[in-house]
Amino acid sequence: MKTLNVPGPKAKHLIERDRAVVSPSYPRGYPFVMDHGKGTEVWDVDGNRYLDFAAGIAVAATGHSHPAVVKGIQEQAEKFIHISSDFYHEKWIQLSEKLNEISPFKEDALCFLTNSGTESIEGAIKLARYHTDRSSFIGFLGGFHGRTIGAVTFTASKRAYKRGFFPLMSGVVHAPFPDPYHPMLDLTDGEDYGERVVRYLEEQILEKLLPPSEVAGILVEPIQGEGGYIVPPPGFFPALRKLCDQYGILLIVDEVQSGMGRTGKWWAIENFGVEPDIVTSAKGIASGMPLGALITRKSVMDWPKGSHGNTYGGNPISCVAALATIEAIENGYMENTQKTGAYAIQKLKEMQSRHPSIGEVRGMGFMIGIEFVKDQATRKSDEELRDRIVDLAFEHGLLTLGCGKSVIRISPPLCTTPAQIDEGFEILEEAITIAENG
Repeated sequence: MKTLNVPGPKAKHLIERDRAVVSPSYPRGYPFVMDHGKGTEVWDVDGNRYLDFAAGIAVAATGHSHPAVVKGIQEQAEKFIHISSDFYHEKWIQLSEKLNEISPFKEDALCFLTNSGTESIEGAIKLARYHTDRSSFIGFLGGFHGRTIGAVTFTASKRAYKRGFFPLMSGVVHAPFPDPYHPMLDLTDGEDYGERVVRYLEEQILEKLLPPSEVAGILVEPIQGEGGYIVPPPGFFPALRKLCDQYGILLIVDEVQSGMGRTGKWWAIENFGVEPDIVTSAKGIASGMPLGALITRKSVMDWPKGSHGNTYGGNPISCVAALATIEAIENGYMENTQKTGAYAIQKLKEMQSRHPSIGEVRGMGFMIGIEFVKDQATRKSDEELRDRIVDLAFEHGLLTLGCGKSVIRISPPLCTTPAQIDEGFEILEEAITIAENG
């Protein structure tokens, strides 16, 4: 298999220019400098072609430069680019109507449009406090919710995100996320591990740390993203919903990475048969245009005029991109994600049988995690091997991203075909083989 000469001379030059003027806080993975893209294919500035199985961290839902998204952006830009949230425009209303239509609860929804996932989380924190008149929250170990002060207080996937930034927001307590591959709690007979975690919440956190009457909300990713693409057991969310109902706590689901069709349904929470109270969205909502959304049951979004706002909320170009994105997902990409995602998981499980370093393959739709281990019996993570595989895949023409301790995430655009899965996995398996052989 051909090894690319990367980074090429143009890429090296641009990386040097970047290093001189751009914040060093950005966690660049490997030296990919993009020039252009189409669908699942991208090209760097030196002309090297890649398959993109990262999709800009699950952002390019419809693929790169989808014609309908591009056309909508161009047409709207000729009309007006910005008017501010002090006034109205039709595309903002249309998008909010559409988000109400696809929201994961029977009750009508209200929407607050944001610029990012982090801003959506911050809005959810404020709204939950206002609506419940309570101040405390529960989050989960391994969760990622952003890097602003409120959001990073909930984030618990890497200590680096918090180092140097204390004190953070008060009133947040973390519980173990129900990771079946790495359980932290002992089970009783017949108990689902997800139910066990909820029992821990009630018996330990609510009994010993936080009075339920002080808890405004429980913030959770339906499938953990940065934490390792971890799918909870089926008993988790029904038990968590029951707990929230019992104590009047809002169930807030972070669908920033898992939403917008990525698991084969509009929202990952729909795979677990419960309705949340608040949904936060961003990433794939507008195929790469900066946009997020705070979507709630109508009865929850009861804050008064002026209590929350933003300058760029409902930006018309982002709204148009989101409407085109939703239409493309409705008209084929959702079905493709279900079918081709299942095909991808099957192919990876076949690959697992040939490679002792693959401890587990898990996921739904095009949200798939491959966990690499030093030993399948002990399940000890192998971060060094994972990082080597990511680098080798890049050198052979495949873009991937790591997450968790030693996981590679497979999160391609929702338009990705079985043939592209085959091509990408041929590169991936070659990279795994080389890495395993030292």
